[in-house]
Amino acid sequence: MTKGSKDRRIKDRFPASCLTVQLRERGFFGRGKQPVAVTCLDLNRYGMAVLSPRPIDLGVRLFLEIQGKYINESNVSARVIACTPFQTGFRVSMQFSYCLDKNNYSRSVDNALSRIEGFYNRLVS
Repeated sequence: MTKGSKDRRIKDRFPASCLTVQLRERGFFGRGKQPVAVTCLDLNRYGMAVLSPRPIDLGVRLFLEIQGKYINESNVSARVIACTPFQTGFRVSMQFSYCLDKNNYSRSVDNALSRIEGFYNRLVS
């Protein structure tokens, strides 16, 4: 992270294109919309960026299914913080909900995402 940049991240993100991610928008009364397969661009324990075939509005709440080798996390809650045109679709940046405020904090989600982050951190190093 560079000083003075507009980057709001408190930790660097690591490339993770081999993760399989499905996102589902949270609907009214707990109903979710149909899942959409997206490509993970990068992640850390606080957030993730994906390449989506369609734009997603800022502030939309999502459920994520994250799968990879030795990784299987479902119903990870996140909120869209940015969406910009990128390559063949849209770069959707999201922040995981467990770290937005202490009422949503989940130690099990924090530990799971920390393990995933550590795995990709070691791959980059």
